[in-house]
Amino acid sequence: MENTDDNVKAPKTVARQVVEMLADSGVKHLYAITGDSLNALTEAISDDGRVKFIHMRHEESGAFAASAEAQLTGRLAACAGSSGPGHVHLINGLYDAQRSNAPVLAIASTCASSVFGTEYFQETNPTLLFSNCNVYNETAVTRTQVPHMLQGAMQEAVGRGGVGVIGLPADVIGQPAVESYAAVKSLYTQRVPEPSREEVEDAAALLNEAGKVAVFAGSGCKGAVAKLMEFASRMQAPVVTTYKSQLELTKDCPNYVGHMGYLGMWSAENAVAAADAVLVIGMNFPYPGFLPTDKKIIQVDVRAERLGRKCRVDVPVRADAGAFLDALLPRLTQKADRTFLDGALADFARIQEEYRKPVDNPGFKGAVRPEYMLATLDRLADGDAVFTVDTGMNNVWTSHYLHPAAGRVMLGSFTHGSMANAMPMAIGAKCAAPDRQVIAICGDGGLAMLLGELLTIVQYQLPVKLLVADNRALAFVKWEMELAGLKPTETNLVNPDFGKMAQSMGMYAETVDDPVLLEAAMKRWLSFDGPALLSVVTDTDAASFSFSEKLMQSAAPGNPVSNFMPLGS
Repeated sequence: MENTDDNVKAPKTVARQVVEMLADSGVKHLYAITGDSLNALTEAISDDGRVKFIHMRHEESGAFAASAEAQLTGRLAACAGSSGPGHVHLINGLYDAQRSNAPVLAIASTCASSVFGTEYFQETNPTLLFSNCNVYNETAVTRTQVPHMLQGAMQEAVGRGGVGVIGLPADVIGQPAVESYAAVKSLYTQRVPEPSREEVEDAAALLNEAGKVAVFAGSGCKGAVAKLMEFASRMQAPVVTTYKSQLELTKDCPNYVGHMGYLGMWSAENAVAAADAVLVIGMNFPYPGFLPTDKKIIQVDVRAERLGRKCRVDVPVRADAGAFLDALLPRLTQKADRTFLDGALADFARIQEEYRKPVDNPGFKGAVRPEYMLATLDRLADGDAVFTVDTGMNNVWTSHYLHPAAGRVMLGSFTHGSMANAMPMAIGAKCAAPDRQVIAICGDGGLAMLLGELLTIVQYQLPVKLLVADNRALAFVKWEMELAGLKPTETNLVNPDFGKMAQSMGMYAETVDDPVLLEAAMKRWLSFDGPALLSVVTDTDAASFSFSEKLMQSAAPGNPVSNFMPLGS
């Protein structure tokens, strides 16, 4: 029988091949804005049906969403940007993903390869553009290259923990595919580096000889919390964490004395400063100025390039935190003296007493204390809630008032430090974990920056809960200027009623400006079956400086650094 146009099967295109490889490697969503050079890929996603296209309002948000999904699941997540402006918009979110070690694939569709280098409409060079925020970055100019480059980008993203970029020209993506031997099944092989015997013996000798030992731990320890607690108990060691890791590491941790850094507590800094030896384990802390220069330091990290990057190290160990502790614990001698630990715990207890003041005095109409807002949320949120938090003053309140529970996780731009990350990260988190409560803690400045993603949440009816601290200012910048002796300038914001604005977009929303009404409103907001926004008019002048004992002790009403004190008290 002679073939006709109706029964001749069209050859598989490169676009269809890309989608099949994504789906076979476990990618569940592609966060992007369709258009131009991405159109063929969008159609292929629709036809295949296994990867869900999430239409964002900004490519930066798509990269943040992919970063959050990857961090929450540990699996590859994907985003895309079309030629030119779409590439440029991806940059900020991809920097965050790279610095968070999130396995993210970024597809940068480009203009046709035949016009490369001619200043064609929307032409950019993705290899140059993404050169500083990736673990893999190549552009295919033939259909034969695509499956191998895509496999390389995905493998590097998963294997090295970062962003894999592949450039796909518009003229290549529509061509017939070339079958390849790319083996996506090998993406998720689980192997962790083991410490050498010499490294373990050197670490044990140093710790056994030290009088006072402290632990500075990061999120690389989240799979080894029980072992970390056993180490701290055996060494009578105070446990200090990074801000990022505190929810994951500190549940039922009797030796915890706070987290360290610009948002941290002086109890933590003092504990590290007073120790004879410090175990720095599983963290990529960005502030070398907080790390001691005159202590014996053991640093443990799975990534060799991080050893000694931020501080002088006596015993560098490239190993998984859990594997190292397994090998180390049998070699440690139990310490009996608790004097150092008890002193650090007493310092931490003093700070906790100060934290109660604004909770017990929650403000007044038009100036709700943000500490009271976060403490109330802490009581009402689920034990396995996923919190996403904007960079800025919200980090201060979440670092002090959110407490660990059975499975709570906090995601933020902790190393890149971007504004506006909380809402798009919540989108990715909810797509990845539809059965978990996802709460975005947004600053008013951050929410306004990527405001369009409210429409994304409504369009997909994602039951994300958005909490907005409306303090009418870029408050963290304001306090930075105050503490530096500068007059706050250009930090005030003119805001709408965010509750009414969200309602106009089709979202359940309320605005609360009275602490008496807050808890009831928060219960309605959390229990609503669908997307919901709660805007709280908070105290513009609220501040917390528990990283400094002197500032904490000098708190007084009317003081520009009015640490923990309610206005009008």
